[in-house]
Amino acid sequence: RGIALHTVAEGLTDEMHIGLKGTMNALFLKDLAEKTRRGQRGRIEKGRSGGGLAYGYDLSNDDEGSAGGRCINEQQAMIIRRIFASFAEGETPNAIAAALNREAIHGPGGRAWGATTIRGHPARGTGILNNALYRGELVWNRQHFIKDPVTGKRQVRLNPETEWVIKEVPHLRIIDEPLWQAVKDRQREVERRHGRVRDGVRKS
Repeated sequence: RGIALHTVAEGLTDEMHIGLKGTMNALFLKDLAEKTRRGQRGRIEKGRSGGGLAYGYDLSNDDEGSAGGRCINEQQAMIIRRIFASFAEGETPNAIAAALNREAIHGPGGRAWGATTIRGHPARGTGILNNALYRGELVWNRQHFIKDPVTGKRQVRLNPETEWVIKEVPHLRIIDEPLWQAVKDRQREVERRHGRVRDGVRKS
C-alpha cells in the first residue's frame, strides 16, 4: 500500500512532482555556479581578488574604494624573496622550510613551514614558488574540478592555457623577472634529473 507524501509548502506530492523539483533544483545550482564564475572572472579582470588571500599580501580597498583590493605585506614579502633566492641558489624546499622554522618565522596561516608549502605543484600554480601573483599576474581558471562517479570525491583537472584569464597587476609584484625565471629554470632542471614532481610531494 502506497504512502502519500505531503509537504508543508506544497501539500500532496507525487513522484512526478518530486522529479520535477529535483530537475529544477539542479538547474538552479548550475545557474548559480555560472553566475559565481562570471562574478569571479569580472573581479579578476578588474585586478581584484577572486578568492583567498595569498601569503605576502594584506586586504585593502582598490583604486575605486571597493573591497577586494590587495597590497603587499612587506614583512612577508621579504620571506618570499628569501625563499625564491635560496631555491634559485640550490637549496631544497626541505632545507628552506627547516631554516625558517628554526628562526620561528611563521608560514601561511601562522603555521610552521613545510616543504610542500614551498614546492607546491608547478602546473597547478600552487606553492610559494609557483604563485604567479608574486610576479605581478593574477591567473584564474587554471583548473577545474570534476566529481569521481565512484568515490564521490572531487578531482582536479588542468585547463588549457588558452582558457586561462590573466590580468597584469604590476603593483603586486614581489619577485623580479630574473629571479622568477631562475627559479623556473631550477625547477625544470630538478624535473629533468629526478622526474616530474607529482602533487608537490616528492622530496627534491
